[in-house]
Amino acid sequence: MSGHSKWATIKRKKGAIDAKRGKIFTKLGRELMVAVKEGGPDPDSNSKLRDVIAKAKANNMPNDTIQRSIKKASGEGSTNEYFEMVYEGYGPSGIAVIVETLTDNKNRTAGDLRHFFDKNGGNLGQNGCVSFMFDRKGVLVVEKGDGIDEDALMMDALEAGADDFNVEDDCYEILTAPESFSAVREALEKSGYSFVQAEINYIPQTTTVLEDPESVKKMEKLIDMLEENDDVQNVYHTWEMPEDSEE
Repeated sequence: MSGHSKWATIKRKKGAIDAKRGKIFTKLGRELMVAVKEGGPDPDSNSKLRDVIAKAKANNMPNDTIQRSIKKASGEGSTNEYFEMVYEGYGPSGIAVIVETLTDNKNRTAGDLRHFFDKNGGNLGQNGCVSFMFDRKGVLVVEKGDGIDEDALMMDALEAGADDFNVEDDCYEILTAPESFSAVREALEKSGYSFVQAEINYIPQTTTVLEDPESVKKMEKLIDMLEENDDVQNVYHTWEMPEDSEE
């Protein structure tokens, strides 16, 4: 399997940690708010909102919590304005890092991220400095289980317009072009499939193993600091995480 498949599986497992669930729900609520403000509260006419709802459900966000977030975002009392910002930089030993944020204060977010990179042996770079090392892909992950026929899922995915189909130890990974993501996801949902991951990601074209224990420690610390920051939605990188970091 290519590096991005392993990476996507690791990301899915890390995202399932119960201790982080409250923070994940807060960040998903912010994404729902932005989607509603951009295209309205009706998912039937707002494809971005449909995609965020699917992402929220894949992260086990309760439906009533999703609906409360949508209602709050569409109410007159919702005055927060969030900006979608993408930052690029280098971690220790030149590991490429992309950070997606939703922020109501660009200066605060940029300052925090610069501090995190500097403190852990990296540096925040200019837009475009590392994004060429990644492919932008829709990622749909279906958990293996009773009633899931691998060949049928693969055919359904490819017929719906998916680019690639990967088999992992415990799941199936479907990759799409960003512009095809919504159509493929909705077609598979109509066929009865559910997802443990459903989002558009930056997938590294190649990954790098860090041999130096100090660099590994700094990279782990950088990722932790970024993910703990309230403004950060997603962190992508070219580091091939060691096996014992999967859980």
